[in-house]
Amino acid sequence: MKEFPVPWMHEVILSRRFALLDVFTKEPLAGNQLAVVLDSEGLSSERMQAITREFNLAETVFVQPPVQPGHRASLRIFNPAHEMPFAGHPTVGAAVLLALETFGHEAAGQDAVFVVEEKIGDIRCAVALHSGKAGHAIFDVPRQAVKVDTPVDEAALAAMLGLVPSELGFENHRPSVYSVGAARLMVPVRDLAVIARVRPLIQHWRNAMPAGVDSLYLYTRETTTNEHHFHARMLWLGEGIIEDPATGSAVAAFAGVVADFDQLPAGTHRFVIEQGFEINRPSLIHLEVDIENNALHASRIGGDAILVARGTLDV
Repeated sequence: MKEFPVPWMHEVILSRRFALLDVFTKEPLAGNQLAVVLDSEGLSSERMQAITREFNLAETVFVQPPVQPGHRASLRIFNPAHEMPFAGHPTVGAAVLLALETFGHEAAGQDAVFVVEEKIGDIRCAVALHSGKAGHAIFDVPRQAVKVDTPVDEAALAAMLGLVPSELGFENHRPSVYSVGAARLMVPVRDLAVIARVRPLIQHWRNAMPAGVDSLYLYTRETTTNEHHFHARMLWLGEGIIEDPATGSAVAAFAGVVADFDQLPAGTHRFVIEQGFEINRPSLIHLEVDIENNALHASRIGGDAILVARGTLDV
């Protein structure tokens, strides 16, 4: 029998701590799931990718020592297909876990501010711990949203979503493309009834999506409660069309949408965005937007995270 070498077969096998968290929720078994490997020194990229596939969650974070001594940690973020330069719910979840690790049994009521290193750059995080297993984190978005000048075929888009064109848009909001590194199609729809009725047709996906865009973010002004500001759904093309429970990086791009279409005045504006309700993983994402000189100047993403499990990997 012929043997095929595996790139990481000869790496030293160690017991490595990991944690599972639910992010953008205060309740376990809601929000977006996340795995964080705390002891990842010595792992190759191939090994990290294999471990990520083993967890089979949307993303897995590997915590390593920081390059800069004053920083808290270096984070490498993987989805089952590839490494990512930046992602929102892994940043929030890892920040809460790192703060829990710092304070241990005295975590409840503690605050922390630190910098983590991701492929996209350095990210400042602030964490307020609620208990020994939960907290709220907010981070500075490392790259501000920009509008991508690309045409959107609204008739084809509506047909792919199982809607009619008149159900797209509200007020002055129209489908458009924004990017914080990865371009996303931002799709406003009329109300909650319309967004719940969306059933994308995979055979029409590529014809409906602008070139170079493989994910779309549906949103509406109508929400389940008047304490929130927008209701959203995130869809992307993987092995089929996949719905994400909570997408911080999409909300980072959404900052450009609200800044432009709502013509926000100078100052800081705060929003709470619902996501994941249609797939029974309700999530709440906090967005802060700073406007200066009639333009988006800075944005921050925040949310809660709760620890649901700890264990070790013998790899």
